[in-house]
Amino acid sequence: MGKVTGFLEIDRQVGKYQPASDRIRHFREFTIPMSDAEVQKQSARCMDCGIPYCHGPTGCPVHNQIPDWNDLVYNNNWEEAIRNLHSTNNFPEFTGRVCPAPCEEACTLNLEDAPVAIKTVEQAIADKAYELGFIVPKPATIHTGKKVAVIGSGPSGMAAAQQLGRAGHEVHVYERESKPGGLLRYGIPDFKMEKNFIDRRVEQIKGEGVTFHCGVNVGVDVTVEALLADHDAVLYCGGSETPRPAGIGGAELQGVHDAMPYLVQQNRRV
Repeated sequence: MGKVTGFLEIDRQVGKYQPASDRIRHFREFTIPMSDAEVQKQSARCMDCGIPYCHGPTGCPVHNQIPDWNDLVYNNNWEEAIRNLHSTNNFPEFTGRVCPAPCEEACTLNLEDAPVAIKTVEQAIADKAYELGFIVPKPATIHTGKKVAVIGSGPSGMAAAQQLGRAGHEVHVYERESKPGGLLRYGIPDFKMEKNFIDRRVEQIKGEGVTFHCGVNVGVDVTVEALLADHDAVLYCGGSETPRPAGIGGAELQGVHDAMPYLVQQNRRV
């Protein structure tokens, strides 16, 4: 664990926001990043619980090894921290920004309403890794000769494409929109996550040999039968843009709109 008495001595802290007078002037992210020293202090609060609920069944759905990388950050080992984080999570810079953080809900320190700032530390690890040049393409050294199509380039499609490419397969990703990212790009507004983070991840994945085909609507521009005939395997990662019904009276009235079509429309314009 980080600091044995850290959770007793250090208060929970997360990034502060820009003043309202500044953030109303733009639509970008407005959280002020914490310094490395501040992030390390937050990592020191991790208790290394006997049963770490943060990545158990009620915590992180991708089973991030949270106590491990908290300890690595506390000890200033950012390279090993991003390696550990990448072992379970292809895109920690995305989840560190938009994940609802069930890990913090499950944190033992949440019994006192002051959980470890896990999401803040996760984002800091990813951003620091980019700053230090630790995140680079890792192309396969052995190729299988197998060809795989991935339909959809949202987070599942991108992650699958990256893992398949690193396994040595020839991977082709088919995306209906003009740019990769799925709802990461078209469903999340810039103030939650700016799109340059998606672009640099796509460049890494391309550097690992994955080919993206944008503006291709599978089922319209190319048939599923054609993909099945031309590839050894086809992976369906289409996701869903169908809004979830609110189930409340008045939702059918004129002037009441679902958020999803609005967000997609506005992000396309941006």
